[in-house]
Amino acid sequence: MRRSRAARGVAGHGSHRGHVHGFGAEFILSPETTAPGFGLPSWPSGDGGGFLIIKGIRDVVLALVLGVLLVTGHRRALGWVLLVEALAAYGDMTTVLAHHGSVASALGVHGLTATLMVVNGLLIMRETRKVAAAPTTPAPQPA
Repeated sequence: MRRSRAARGVAGHGSHRGHVHGFGAEFILSPETTAPGFGLPSWPSGDGGGFLIIKGIRDVVLALVLGVLLVTGHRRALGWVLLVEALAAYGDMTTVLAHHGSVASALGVHGLTATLMVVNGLLIMRETRKVAAAPTTPAPQPA
């Protein structure tokens, strides 16, 4: 499957490669060239490539949810969603390991990504807890 120059730009090659939306777009637009980086030992047999497109759609949607929460300033919700979405990356890690894929990809890509998501989620939760717990002082009233 050949992609146009525009499709390659949307897919997020190069500097965008580490972003969830970049990976998601690559899995949708060109799953056969992206799949080896996922860590599984072989390309799915038969018509299994459709599952990689599903994975791409999942990654794009997960990124959009995070983006909406970030843009709208819902930081506490962002922390919770990071914690929950980390389960997807831990699931990817487990899938790669269970199917005798690359241990380096499983731990170094999926496991590290999930762990960083958890750390960031916890830091955001801690930050927003302090803000929520701060006593509000009434504004001074003019005399």
